[in-house]
Amino acid sequence: MLGGYRDRVAWVDLTSGDVAYQGIDKEDARKYIGGRGLGVKYVFDNGPQVEPFSPDNILCLMTGPLTGTDVKMSGRIAAITKSPLTGTVLDSHQGGWSGARLKWAGLDGLVFKGQSEAPVYAYVENGEVTLHDASDLWGKGTHETVEVLFARHGQGAKEAEEEIAAHKRRGDLSVMCIGPAGENLSLFGCIMNEHDRASGRGGTGAVAGSKKLKAVVIRGHRRDRPRPANEEAFREADKAALAQIMDERVVTSPRKGGGSVYGTNVLMNMVNAIGAMPTRNSQGTYFGPHEAISGERIRETILVNDPTCHACPVACKKEVEITEGPYKGLHMESVEYESAWAFGANCDNSDAASIAKMIDQCNDLGFDTIEMGNVLSMYMEATQKGYVEDHGPGLAWGDHTAMVALIPKIAAREGVGDLLAEGTERAAKEFGHPEIAMTVKGMAIPAYDPRGIKGMGIGYATSNRGACHLRGYTPAAEVIANVLGPAELTDPLEWKGKGELAVIFQNVHTMTDCLNICKFSTFAESLDSFAAQFSAVTGLTYTADDLLKVGERVYNLERYYNNLAGLREGSDYLPERFLKEPATGPGSEGQVCELDQMLVEYYQVRGWINGVVSEEKLEELEII
Repeated sequence: MLGGYRDRVAWVDLTSGDVAYQGIDKEDARKYIGGRGLGVKYVFDNGPQVEPFSPDNILCLMTGPLTGTDVKMSGRIAAITKSPLTGTVLDSHQGGWSGARLKWAGLDGLVFKGQSEAPVYAYVENGEVTLHDASDLWGKGTHETVEVLFARHGQGAKEAEEEIAAHKRRGDLSVMCIGPAGENLSLFGCIMNEHDRASGRGGTGAVAGSKKLKAVVIRGHRRDRPRPANEEAFREADKAALAQIMDERVVTSPRKGGGSVYGTNVLMNMVNAIGAMPTRNSQGTYFGPHEAISGERIRETILVNDPTCHACPVACKKEVEITEGPYKGLHMESVEYESAWAFGANCDNSDAASIAKMIDQCNDLGFDTIEMGNVLSMYMEATQKGYVEDHGPGLAWGDHTAMVALIPKIAAREGVGDLLAEGTERAAKEFGHPEIAMTVKGMAIPAYDPRGIKGMGIGYATSNRGACHLRGYTPAAEVIANVLGPAELTDPLEWKGKGELAVIFQNVHTMTDCLNICKFSTFAESLDSFAAQFSAVTGLTYTADDLLKVGERVYNLERYYNNLAGLREGSDYLPERFLKEPATGPGSEGQVCELDQMLVEYYQVRGWINGVVSEEKLEELEII
C-alpha cells in the first residue's frame, strides 16, 4: 500500500458485535485520498435515504494519509455520518492526539453500523478492535468517562488526571467519547476526546448515542508512526513547510503570530472592529465590551497554559484557570473564538469567567458550543419579544447565571430543555417564529455576520453541512492576510467576486480535510507545499492542481448526496435578517448581504444548476 496508509479499516457491527477488516480501494484512495473524502464516499455508498438514528446509518472515524506522520499539524481525525440536525452528509473534525494514535494503532479508520442493545465502548490496539460493556459509563460526563477509561486501561486515575491536566504527551492512550447530550439524543451532541477537543458540529455524538456507543479507546505508540515513502523528498518538503509556518508575518507563526499567542480568540477584536460580530442573536453587528472576552484579555488575566496537538508548533489552545468569583477553581480548555462569541457577544454577556464555565459544561456534557450559544440567544430573543408563552420562564439577555443553570437541563431534556435540545431551528419553529433562528439547513451560524463579511454569506448558504465557517474560510482573505487568498486583503463589504472566492476556499479546505491536517496550516503553507509533503509521504506524484481536483470532487460528491437526500433547488439560503435588516454597527452600518447576486456567480463557477450538481459535472469529476 502507499506510504502514510495502514490499508486497514475496521467495520464494526454494533448489533452483532462482529468486526471485519477491509483494505482501502486504490481507486478510492486516488479519487478521495482519506479523512473527510473517504468517509464521505463510505457514507454516500451507504445511501442518502438512510435515517440518521437508524441502525443502518454509519458513523465513520477516519484519518488521512498524513495523520500521525511527522507532517506539521497532522493530528486531526474526522467523524463522518448523516446528520440528525440537518439531514445532510456531515463531517466534523477534532484535533489532539486521537487521530495520530489511531494511525499508530494500525488503522486508517473505524466504521460503526448497527445498534447495540446495551452501552458499549470500542478498544483499539495493534490493528484490532474489541467491544466492551459500558453500562457503568452511561450517564457520566466526558471528563469522568475519560478518567475511568484511563484508569482501566493502564494508567491510574491520578496519573490520568495529571496527564489530562498538564496535557503531557507521555502515555499512549486516547479516548473519544460522548456525554449525556449524545446519550439523550440532543441533535447537537458531539464527540469529545481526552483533551476537550471536539467533533463539534451536526450531531455526531447523537449518532453515537443512538448506537449506544459510549467511547472509543485507542492505544497507539509514536514509534509505530508511518514513515514517508521517500525520506529524502520528505526532509526537503518538511523543511520548506516549517519555514513557511515559522514566518513571523503569518498569523499562526509559533509564539509570534496572533493565532499562536492568543489562539483563535485573537479574532474577537478584529471581527468586531469591522462590524461583523453577530450580537444579541444577530440583531446587532457590534459588541461594545468585546475587549473583556478577547484573546488579549484572556491572556492577561486567566491564561495558565498553551497546550498543543500532535506535531503542531502553533499551540493555539488556551487553557485557563478562574481564581475568583462563583466559578473559582475552574481549570479548563479552551476559550476559543467561536465559543467565546457564542456565550459572549451572541448572548450579550461580557463575563469571561462565566463563558469559560459554559464551555467547560458543554465539553463535559458533550455539546456543540456554537449551536448551544445560538439556542440560548434565540431563546433570549424569544423571551425579549414575548414568544416564549408556555415554554419555561424565558431567559434574559446577559443572565449568565441562568445560562449556566439551563445548560445541564438541556442535556437532561428537562422542562424547556427538552425542546432546546432539538437545536435552534426546531425550537424557534415551536415558538412560532422561525425567523429568529439564525440557521442554514438546520445548523446555526458561527461568529461572523454576513452583512459585515460577504464571503461568509455565500459560504454559509452553500455549505454542504449547514451554516459553517470551516467549509471555506473566506475571512482568511477578507480579514486576515493569507497566502492562499488574494495578494491583498479583499474588501469584506464587496460582494462581487465572493462566489468564486468561496469556491476556491471550499476546494482548498476540503482537500486539507482529506489529507486530515489542521486548517491553520493553510494560513502559512502554499498548495505546492501540501503537494510536496503528500507526494513524499505516499510515494505518489501529485501537483497542487491534482489536490485541488480532489477537493472539488469531494465537495461535489457531498452536494450530490444532499441532492439525492432531498436538498435541491432553494436549499442554499440565509436567514431573512441578513438579507433585509441593515447592519447597525460601525464598520458595516447600512449593509445587507447580497446573496442572490453571489449565488449566480457561485453556481456559474461550480457548474451547478440552482444548487443541483449536473450530470456533466459528475462525469467530469469521475463521480459517476
